[in-house]
Amino acid sequence: MANADQISKITSGKGFIAALDQSGGSSPKALAQYGIEPSAYSSDEEMFDLIHAMRARIVSSPAFTGDRVVGAILFEQTMEREIGGKPSGAALWEDNGVVPFLKVDKGLEDAANGVQLMKPMPGLDDMCKRAVAAGIFGTKMRAVVGAADAKGIDAIIAQQFEIGAQIASHGLMPILEPEVTISIADKAKAEAMLRDAVMRHLDALPKGEQVMLKITLPEEANHYAPVVDHPAMMRVVALSGGYDLTEANDRLARNRGIIASFSRALTAGLTAQQSEAEFDAALDRTIQCIYDASVAG
Repeated sequence: MANADQISKITSGKGFIAALDQSGGSSPKALAQYGIEPSAYSSDEEMFDLIHAMRARIVSSPAFTGDRVVGAILFEQTMEREIGGKPSGAALWEDNGVVPFLKVDKGLEDAANGVQLMKPMPGLDDMCKRAVAAGIFGTKMRAVVGAADAKGIDAIIAQQFEIGAQIASHGLMPILEPEVTISIADKAKAEAMLRDAVMRHLDALPKGEQVMLKITLPEEANHYAPVVDHPAMMRVVALSGGYDLTEANDRLARNRGIIASFSRALTAGLTAQQSEAEFDAALDRTIQCIYDASVAG
């Protein structure tokens, strides 16, 4: 179970949540951005070794501390490995003061009604038990909204809250992530539908229960203010979603009460070829600007 210090850090801590949860599908892109091309590895095992080395380098950097990073989302294989001789979750909290989360979804279904629901997760209860044993505070699971389709958006939010309740029954804090694709023409309309659906489900939660929400940065500043202020919402965080770091930070700073949970934007500018001093300096600059945008609202 989460301790009071972790709850306080996530509820009111200043900073952002680092998304270090690239899975098998997104790892090649993350490695290429990091300066490691596919020709450098010949198996999934080698690929995951390289991605873990990248994550461990980030977490072990003096720039990566709980002073500016309140939480970090891990991939399952990262949770099961060690950083600095400790299980990754323990290393994050005990050495860095960073609250650990775990990505639990197994990818996306084919598109229907303008959205992509999450694939079934038959092993979810077992994963949650292992997460609790590994000192994980909460989870994250992603679905995708590709159109302002009320039926599809209602289905996504219903699925997120239903599985969120299953996760919460293990004593974990679920981050619900209905990502809105940034390139769609009806993004603002989809966001209006999404906010209203989330509010209906928040209102229906039993008193005292809470969830977290990870959203695409909206077209209208403070669009999600009612969600941020809802007593059933522990914290709202935002993904970079394909916006570059500058635009993501600009959009984030305009939204009160929302903090970052960036992945690609966090690791942009980091390469395997950098010296430790160069790497730490680049990471420090990125962390500082994401922190500044997160606390601006």
